[in-house]
Amino acid sequence: MRLTFGGKRNRDFPYQEHRSTYETRTTSSPRGNWPDLGAGALCMGSVAKVFQILETIVSHQERGLAYSEVVAKTRLPKATAHRVLKSLVQAGYLRFDIETARYFGDLKLASLGSAVTSHFDLKSYVRPHLMKLQEETLHTCNLGVLSGDAGVYLDKIESPEAFGIKLYSAIGKRFPLHCTGMGKVLLAGMRPAERRKILARRLEAVTPRTVTDPAALERELREVQQRGYAVDRQEITRGIMCVAAPIRNGEGSTVGAVSVAFPASIDKERGIAREIEAVSRCAAAVTAELQEAATQGVMAAERRENAAHGGRGANRPRPRNASRALSPLIARA
Repeated sequence: MRLTFGGKRNRDFPYQEHRSTYETRTTSSPRGNWPDLGAGALCMGSVAKVFQILETIVSHQERGLAYSEVVAKTRLPKATAHRVLKSLVQAGYLRFDIETARYFGDLKLASLGSAVTSHFDLKSYVRPHLMKLQEETLHTCNLGVLSGDAGVYLDKIESPEAFGIKLYSAIGKRFPLHCTGMGKVLLAGMRPAERRKILARRLEAVTPRTVTDPAALERELREVQQRGYAVDRQEITRGIMCVAAPIRNGEGSTVGAVSVAFPASIDKERGIAREIEAVSRCAAAVTAELQEAATQGVMAAERRENAAHGGRGANRPRPRNASRALSPLIARA
């Protein structure tokens, strides 16, 4: 099949065809909400152009892109860019904001990313690093991710040394964010508005050391952001401390956390500098691996695009942060 884009446009003001910010879209096509694509052969070059525009706009999702900016950044012909933009808006993958005359990724595109990331096996990336961390520290090591307003233990490697204390962690178990090391890391990595919603709720005192004052916790989270790790000082389990550090994607967004749990007596005996260093190093290694995978993915996409254009795109400048284009694929797990 060949993509066809009907309808006459106004070249001077192409935005006027999109009558509302969230226009109701209907179609009788059995392929879903795509407009009637017509007959013929679908060219790979056309597919590459669609994804080039999608990736360019999503990489500027915060402020969106105007039509002229899309053309300038993609270096596509104006007519081609206009046809693709119009089709993507009609299909629900892009949203056109009339007030700002800018394009944004729409919720349908977000749902695709969520479907991918919900099956993204972060555990397979982290497991070797977690095993190395456990061998180095001899502590119980955990991997956690955000799930709604709580965290979930995605993986765990037990310590060979018995603490004599039952740990809270278990694979698949949810954990509170305000009183755990990994929870604080995940909170610190949230957008401020999301974090405020969680801190506005009642913070349960799990132990006498649990921080339940939102203002005090917010101050601590700012420290977590600055130093790059969080500490749970017997706030969820008496006698047990935890040090956690963030795993970040190509944009620097927190997608998970790793931690070590150990007896609080260690802090009194020698301090926890070793644990902080080991966990920070582990998280940095996983982050580097994820970012390299994203960069390689972008490079592969560029090679495919250049091949589709007969090498004409070989001299195009690459994005300053190449992994931004794949960030929806390495978002929250």
